[in-house]
Amino acid sequence: MASKVSCLYILTVVCWASALWYLSITRPTSSYTGHRQVSSISIARKNVSFGNIRTRPINPHSFDFLINEPNKCEKSAPFLVILISTTHKEFDARQAIRETWGDENNFKGIKIATLFLLGKNSDPVLNQMVEQESQIFHDIIVEDFIDSYHNLTLKTLMGMRWIATFCSKAKYVMKTDSDIFVNMDNLIYKLLKPNTKPRRRYFTGYVINGGPIRDVRSKWYMPRDLYPDSNYPPFCSGTGYIFSADVAELIYKTSLHTRLLHLEDVYVGLCLRKLGIHPFQNSGFNHWKMAYSLCRYRRVITVHQISPEEMHRIWNDMSSKKHLRC
Repeated sequence: MASKVSCLYILTVVCWASALWYLSITRPTSSYTGHRQVSSISIARKNVSFGNIRTRPINPHSFDFLINEPNKCEKSAPFLVILISTTHKEFDARQAIRETWGDENNFKGIKIATLFLLGKNSDPVLNQMVEQESQIFHDIIVEDFIDSYHNLTLKTLMGMRWIATFCSKAKYVMKTDSDIFVNMDNLIYKLLKPNTKPRRRYFTGYVINGGPIRDVRSKWYMPRDLYPDSNYPPFCSGTGYIFSADVAELIYKTSLHTRLLHLEDVYVGLCLRKLGIHPFQNSGFNHWKMAYSLCRYRRVITVHQISPEEMHRIWNDMSSKKHLRC
């Protein structure tokens, strides 16, 4: 007889498929800029105030948790928390991560916590599906801002807030996206090294030194009235970066007094500059698509633009051929 979780998982997959088919037939895809009440989601709220913030915030992160996992770190502090930015329709990507590199049980003796970050959707059907998924896997966090590309910064700040509030004793945190493959062996053993003393005020990834794009046709367009300077501070590509857990609270507190920008990775870089924290360059973080080869992927930490199907193939190949030399 199939286990309860297996039955629920199968039911969730069927429901996801049905819902997405229905949405694709009956509802055109469009961006949503308004607000709608989501009555179907059970609200788990924990309002947070940090006592040492004395000045009035210009960017208060005053969103309630719609879905939360406040007890994720209660029994013991994780060595690594993985925060994965995702969207409502990316169930296949989330499931592929759960079954491959994001599996919390991959490393015996090393506690890993994997969490998916979302805002709320304009469609209550998708919100209900994510709520059901959360009840099965208990690895989803949602706040009540609208989930959109221009709100990616809010999504990352939600993750920082969650670490500071519910998992402050973790050693390290990774922020990444749902189309990223992560070589966990390299990340855990070569970069973070569990047997060494944890770092403080540490931040690393693929460091970018650039400036604002003023072309309104660009996905990364930055208007002058929002950011007048000609250069950004050094920042790590949002496709994947690592930081010590103490930095989460520092960034979150700093964000309360830093004008919001829609480019998430640039905004984190601005907060780091205010904090006097310099991100370290690490060539293992790749923010582009890279053709697969066993030897090439053994040398990296992240690879971008990986589909759920590719994720399974890469993971299975690398796992089954650990004995082979390059």
